[in-house]
Amino acid sequence: MPSAPTSARPSLRDLLPGQRRHAGAAGPSAARCGCDEGRRAGVSRRSVLGGALAGAVALTAGDAATQVAFAEPGYAGDTLVVLSLRGGLDGLTAVAPVGDPDYYRLRPGIAVPASVALQLDGVLGLHPALAPLVDLYRRGSLAVLHAVGMTQANRSHFSAMEEMERAAPGTTLRTGWLDRMVGGTGSGSVFSAVQAGRSMAAASLRGPSPELAFGRLEGLALRAMNNEKDRRATALRAMLAGADPLVAQPATTALDAVDRAGALVAARTATADAAAQAAKGGTPVASPPVVYPTSDLGQSLRDVATLVKGGTGVRAAAVDVGDWDMHVGMGAATDTAGWMYGKLADLAASLVAFAADLGPHLDRVCLVTLSEFGRTASQNGSGGTDHGYGNAALVLGGGVVGGRVHGTWPTLAPTARVGGDLAVTTDYRALLAEALVKRCGLSPSTVFPGQVTPTEGVFRRR
Repeated sequence: MPSAPTSARPSLRDLLPGQRRHAGAAGPSAARCGCDEGRRAGVSRRSVLGGALAGAVALTAGDAATQVAFAEPGYAGDTLVVLSLRGGLDGLTAVAPVGDPDYYRLRPGIAVPASVALQLDGVLGLHPALAPLVDLYRRGSLAVLHAVGMTQANRSHFSAMEEMERAAPGTTLRTGWLDRMVGGTGSGSVFSAVQAGRSMAAASLRGPSPELAFGRLEGLALRAMNNEKDRRATALRAMLAGADPLVAQPATTALDAVDRAGALVAARTATADAAAQAAKGGTPVASPPVVYPTSDLGQSLRDVATLVKGGTGVRAAAVDVGDWDMHVGMGAATDTAGWMYGKLADLAASLVAFAADLGPHLDRVCLVTLSEFGRTASQNGSGGTDHGYGNAALVLGGGVVGGRVHGTWPTLAPTARVGGDLAVTTDYRALLAEALVKRCGLSPSTVFPGQVTPTEGVFRRR
């Protein structure tokens, strides 16, 4: 990062002490296996202004008082939440093909035993750590797809992430597909596109449409004590009053956004405090808050739910969770202290809390899990798997045709595999295209260049 210019005039950063910015570090799995889960970050005028200003103008949520109205004319579609499982989820463990005889031949030491799998159909079963998802599946709010991925195998973290988030193979288009999705919905609010859980947006949000990236909603707060918050906000707005619109507009928008976020967090905190008092014998709370896992994933989904319920106009939300690159020591399916078991248990608990928290709002939310590639069909000699191809995906929402497995299972027979790995029978863009058409009211060509034929039957039309 270039050093800050020296100047006698105080900068926005000078007036906002304590703001911590980071570009995202590799997950723990990088240290375990030597793979770098980092991502190249796109630098643009938008990202410099939006990141430096929107990230820096932060408020202490508890004393934010102003609520800003963010009207959403012209968009009546779902909030599309993309949950990226960074590092390469082992879909053959998460959604195990326990009815495929080649599965146990290829993975004699790490395969999920059929006796503990949560059977979905005649072939596939959920890992036991995903048991909390069974109720959502049976209620029709959760669907499963297998053999999902890109049309061409790519086993490099960097280039696979880049290509998946660009979603424009064979073209020179450099924007991210979520940015194009948001741009296709017309003008919206500052919350139209958000990255929750990190202060640098994913490559899928790269492009001309502005996005708001934050670590936690509580972090959208001026680092000030007591009544200094108002003084700092006033000083910032005064500085911006005569500034070039190129700088003033995004900065003022950011200040408005943090006021709104602060009000939402303050209300959320008040509800939690009231529930805590009720637990001690105080006045009962009509709607006690949903308890999320304390993990980064759980807290990021909690923030997304808060924005959706708060009517901020979120159209696209990106959430990342890493540490899926399990080359070594994945752990047995029955090992509750194992690496994979712990990751899947957190994923399940976070998704269940997210659905419960949204309540009726789940009807206008569509969440899709994606990972840059799957894992090798065969286990390696270190109790893990290496970079593979086809993968599993979960789809959650009120508009999902749930309670079933979609797509085509290609089998793990030698002649069916690609480079020895699970083949891809569903282009991930086709899955997303169906969501865009049926839930977001967009044409696939608005987002994906070339010919992308949507899947059929995964979503209900709004």
